[in-house]
Amino acid sequence: QTNTTRLPSFLLSPSHQWRSPKIYGFLSNPVLAKHFVATAHLKGSIKSLLGPNIELARAYFPKAKAPPRAPHATSQKRSWSSWTQGLSGDNVVLGLIVANTAVFILWRVLDKDFMYENFTISVDNIKSGRVHTLITSAFSHINSGHIISNMIGLYFFGNNIARIFGPDYLLKLYLAGAVVGSIFYVVHHAYLARTSKGGGAFSRDPSRVPGLGASGAVNAIMLLDIFLFPKATLLFDFFIPVPAILLGIFLIGKDILRIMEGDPQISGSAHLGGATVAAVAWLRLKRWIRF
Repeated sequence: QTNTTRLPSFLLSPSHQWRSPKIYGFLSNPVLAKHFVATAHLKGSIKSLLGPNIELARAYFPKAKAPPRAPHATSQKRSWSSWTQGLSGDNVVLGLIVANTAVFILWRVLDKDFMYENFTISVDNIKSGRVHTLITSAFSHINSGHIISNMIGLYFFGNNIARIFGPDYLLKLYLAGAVVGSIFYVVHHAYLARTSKGGGAFSRDPSRVPGLGASGAVNAIMLLDIFLFPKATLLFDFFIPVPAILLGIFLIGKDILRIMEGDPQISGSAHLGGATVAAVAWLRLKRWIRF
């Protein structure tokens, strides 16, 4: 039986106190929550800024010549397109929020061991063959503040990305950020376990420390938006206008610092996984569209 410790107070819902191992929250940052809310006030001005670029993206992106695909790859693409056909950006964003909310409720009604094994990511889970947790952990939250901040970010930035590139692109970006964020988390904790560098920051074996949250996915969406429109003005803490690129640099720098300092509460590695997906997506899009 593994040793357990009480969850940090900010990860616990007041109505749901229970003992469990420490859990990483991929994005439980109140500053970001304020930033996401503040972004709503600039929605109109940003939309006018993006207008010509949205039309440019829609006009030219589909015409880009892609390398020849194998028959099965074409079939898979058709299958994906038919599945997402008819969905709007709002539908996808709402669906993702509902899925995250459903898992949030499951934490309160299902067996905790089952949830740990199937809705958190850890080196131990992957070694045990629970590869599905690479995705399911990205729909999983325990604390209400954690899910609220992530869903606010998903709502504002997700709708923007969906308006430009379509709902299927948003869904792919979310899933890519989820998987890569989880992989970064697992690799980082495997390294900590192998080198025994987690002892000072963790109360238990790093390979058994579970992580959860949509932050790798949300980071991919948010940072892609920032990379595409670095000169857009965002309100930091509601009233401080900041160029989007400065906020992006701040977020990435903060996550690197978290890794260097061994933050036992928030996973900088998972965040950087999402940032990597955003960077790759931006580089691919940059070949076709000039913003």
